[in-house]
Amino acid sequence: MAKKILKELLINKAWCKGCGICVHFCPKNVLELDSQDKAHAAHPEACICCKLCEFQCPDLAIEVIIEE
Repeated sequence: MAKKILKELLINKAWCKGCGICVHFCPKNVLELDSQDKAHAAHPEACICCKLCEFQCPDLAIEVIIEE
């Protein structure tokens, strides 16, 4: 199986309520809460495309897009 490569990490700031669940579940510390307590990709280069953030987000505010 080929290594997954991140194409884009989309975060809908309007839907994000700043709960921090995505930050907590990210195994590579890619995500952080910004000054407005909204999720943002602080280190997207470290993303392993596990999609834990996407699966755990209760507001469906995160989408991990993987290169084909």
